[in-house]
Amino acid sequence: MGATGGSIESVTLDGRTFAVAADADSQRSLGGFNNEVEANGNGTSRLLKTRMPWEASDLTLSIDDLNGDHEFLQNLADGNSLFAITAGYASGAIFQGSGQIVGEMKVSSANATAAVGLKGSGKMTQQP
Repeated sequence: MGATGGSIESVTLDGRTFAVAADADSQRSLGGFNNEVEANGNGTSRLLKTRMPWEASDLTLSIDDLNGDHEFLQNLADGNSLFAITAGYASGAIFQGSGQIVGEMKVSSANATAAVGLKGSGKMTQQP
């Protein structure tokens, strides 16, 4: 059997687990280096390596107002430190990293969801 795609099942931020909307198509970057090759005047080239943080974008988290979910997320975003993040995928893979909420976070009252982006230092790694 080949690769398995699908919904992210859940995301845990600083010990609190959030369900993710089944139709959300998030994007994941493990971090590491972004490479560019630049030309020199004599026909040779240079390799330019820029370190990039890991990123999980376009997450659509389920928000329960009575549980204080929005306030919890905003308090994390207001903090000055990175926190533990894990994400469980439909394939059974679980990725982890240390990061922070990035970008503007808005909660949809009609869908009871929040659009959340995450970035962090080092690399996002898969748990064995």
